[in-house]
Amino acid sequence: MVISSSDITQKTYKKLVLQVSLNELSFCVIDLITHKVVHTQEVFFEKNKVIEEQLWRAFVDFSILTNCYDEVIVLHNNNLNTFVPTSLFDSSYLASYLQYNTKVFETDFFAFDAIAPFEINNVYVPFMNINNFLLDQFESFDYKNSNSILVKKIIEISKNVEEKQVFVHIQKEHFEIIVAKNQELLLFNSFQYATPEDFIYYLLFTCEQLQLNPETISVQLLGNCTEGDELFKMAYKYIRNCSLFNVSHLTSGFDVSAAEIRKHFILYHS
Repeated sequence: MVISSSDITQKTYKKLVLQVSLNELSFCVIDLITHKVVHTQEVFFEKNKVIEEQLWRAFVDFSILTNCYDEVIVLHNNNLNTFVPTSLFDSSYLASYLQYNTKVFETDFFAFDAIAPFEINNVYVPFMNINNFLLDQFESFDYKNSNSILVKKIIEISKNVEEKQVFVHIQKEHFEIIVAKNQELLLFNSFQYATPEDFIYYLLFTCEQLQLNPETISVQLLGNCTEGDELFKMAYKYIRNCSLFNVSHLTSGFDVSAAEIRKHFILYHS
């Protein structure tokens, strides 16, 4: 969804992408001519502090955020979302789609991203306080839910692969599981975790519910994960075909390392 207060009249051939959660801001600048990532930054927020104040501090500390950009994209990184097939979707009833998997209030604002061309809509609750803050910083921006970017790219990657594949996107306190088969989304879910045991429990439980055999199913990990992490070691222990997501075909496009592409997968593909 686009939110704007005026028109951009100067071309800079640069795009700014910001991904915001309640505990972190990450952003990157992309050259629109070369399509290369020219800057990436992470800012971690302190708990129990007003998020708008911490965003303000980020804009003070990182002057690159105050530059002019041809395009600004804001990604709301939360799991207050659900995917709905277009055949069952009616934009007049957004709240009703969310009431079964998240707590919603009458005062909440609801939005949706159309995942073209896959006939899916992601219904979600954006951080409107963050939008209001950023509207004072930028002349115009487009905002989306982070999981819209993640799911669309995973579906694209699954093209011509007839076997079911499991993709696990790991973040600091939660992770997302996407199961896809030849551009068909079979499952999306998000789980909170505190320990590696929590992580493997939810992952194996999901496989069991979908009748996916840990001895044969392909499980690929991306996000905040390396082979040395406890979560990877735990998954590798119980799942035979477990690996980090192979981004070798993407590294030349972004001109950054494979580890960075995995870590900032959503940010770079927005």
